[in-house]
Amino acid sequence: MRVLSLALVLVCGCGPAPESAEPIAESRIEVVREVGGFAVREAGRPVLFYQLEPRSMDGRYERSNYVHPLYGLDGEVLTEDFPDDHRHHRGVFWTWHQVLVGDVRAGDPWLARDFSWRVRDAGVLPEGNGLRVRHRWHSPDFGAGEEPILEETAELVVHPADGTSRLIDFSIRLVPLQEDVRLGGSEDDKGYGGFSVRVAALEGLRFEASGGPVEPQRLPVEAGDWVDFSADFARTGRPSGVAVIVHPTSAGYPQPWVLRSPATPSMQNPVWPGSAPAVLARGEETRLRYRLVVHRGPASSVDLDAFAADFAAIP
Repeated sequence: MRVLSLALVLVCGCGPAPESAEPIAESRIEVVREVGGFAVREAGRPVLFYQLEPRSMDGRYERSNYVHPLYGLDGEVLTEDFPDDHRHHRGVFWTWHQVLVGDVRAGDPWLARDFSWRVRDAGVLPEGNGLRVRHRWHSPDFGAGEEPILEETAELVVHPADGTSRLIDFSIRLVPLQEDVRLGGSEDDKGYGGFSVRVAALEGLRFEASGGPVEPQRLPVEAGDWVDFSADFARTGRPSGVAVIVHPTSAGYPQPWVLRSPATPSMQNPVWPGSAPAVLARGEETRLRYRLVVHRGPASSVDLDAFAADFAAIP
């Protein structure tokens, strides 16, 4: 096991220095290369694990490029991997049902079927407070699996906890490498797809937005820039939670939300682009940006509107 120090870059070299939301001095955050991916810790305590290498269940539902576990401030696990009801759900993940190249449908990455994410390079951010990974998408349905469809660059910036909360910022950049690439969600009236968080589907899971409590519905709901998910994740009788904030520069902003209660367990998803596929021009970048706020107590214990405003102010 090796602790990756400041400014260290792994695997093939990442080229230009990655963008960072807020450079920090004397960070307590460390990134450790372990079997399968990167563990992120703060002062020795686990924050998250990024799955760099493919992981499957008996050869099925193979996926890489996701976060699990995501830990609460007291070490409780907030996310699920391979849940019984949806084996293809994987912690914090971002993917789509429809990946189309011309008249070819390239597998189904949402179901982790006939699709792969091949690592080009991966490394620690110069500030030492997160990581940057560049993948290329492949499918045996396109170019015999050898021609890349799209290049994705994902950055995770982990901010030190302040006692009641921790911020984790995601930046996902998508650049098609072929002509006529289109991405779309589920081909029904739900249209789910994109950035998703599979929190543990516990009884008593509460959904809060800026305007107050939100009731999960079958169809997407308009809930604003953030939604919080709180429950007794540590099974101690005290709630904790995680909020997802959408940055206003994200594609398709404002994004509707697909929310699911424990009665119908599933992922929680700010939707982009929906059931109608979005056209991505070859060589042009589409960007998705999200902030997770991991916190102790209910949603009211932290100022999520202020966290959202601060996030929106980052160019």
